[in-house]
Parts: sequence; C-alpha cells; structure tokens
Amino acid sequence: MRTLIFISTLLIMNATILFDFSNTSNIYNWRIVDDVVMGGRSNGSFEINEDGHGKFSGYVSLENNGGFSSLRYNFETKQATEFSKFVLYIKGDGKSYQFRVKQSSRDYVSYIYEFDTTADWMTVEIPFKDMYPGFRGRRLRQANFQGDVMEEIGFLIGNKKAQSFELLIDKIELQ
Repeated sequence: MRTLIFISTLLIMNATILFDFSNTSNIYNWRIVDDVVMGGRSNGSFEINEDGHGKFSGYVSLENNGGFSSLRYNFETKQATEFSKFVLYIKGDGKSYQFRVKQSSRDYVSYIYEFDTTADWMTVEIPFKDMYPGFRGRRLRQANFQGDVMEEIGFLIGNKKAQSFELLIDKIELQ
C-alpha cells in the first residue's frame, strides 16, 4: 500500500500547470485567430466567465470560404521532455474541437489532437505521441509531436459546418 501512495505522490509532483483559470487570471497572452485572416466571417471571443473559467465562444461561418475559430496562448519556451501528455479540464457543448501545440510560435506546423466534448466537466488526456502535424487543415507527412519544447497551445473549432460554440476551460496541465 505504501508503494501505491508513493507512486501516486510522484505522479502528482510531476504535473506542471500551464494555465489555471480564475476570476483574477491575466488572459493578455490569449488571443483569437478566426478565418477572417483569410476573408471568412467566423467570430470567436474569449473571456473569464463569472465562475472564473476561460470561455471560448462564438460562431463559425462558412461564408467566403471560412470555417474556423481558434484560441491561442503564447508563453516563454517551455522544456517538456520530462512530460508525456497534456491534461485538459474542460466543459463543452457536444461539439468536436482540436487542441494544438507549436514548438515555436513562429512555426507554421501545429501538432493536433481532436476530441469530442460533452455538456459535463471532463478530463481530456492528450499523449504527445498522438498529436499529428498539420497546416491549414492538411495533415503533414512528418513525425508526431515529440514533446521537447513548446511556445504555444490552443484550441480550434472547424467542423465544416456553420455553428455556434462554447468551450469552458478550467485548467491545462503537463504530466
């Protein structure tokens, strides 16, 4: 029994919080990038809601070849070799989203993991090895995310249909 307790403690100690939302969170480094950069008409927004959660919401439009809204968070280069996965604490709307990571904020390649949400709070574990490389909706023929370094994480909704959306984010960890 002591061994199990010890191992459990080690796993908890090996977690690093990338962002923990609260009513006092500074969301200055979070930004919306919608398809308007390509002429589309989608409209996403981001705020801290009254319960202290990050709220990514809006409407995805297919007009003018649009179809996505994204939320991105830039931070100082993070060494991640001691970790193997992201853990998201989120509440969705039943729609599919992507979680994305970039090694450098200047990279064109994003490493992507797609997940479905429910209307209940949920924990989504995303192994680095399952994050595939992509660019502008196309899967690239490169290795999956190695987890060495990162400078940007984000969420994207782009389900090839016009729809409203709302994703609540409580916390994002590395484990």
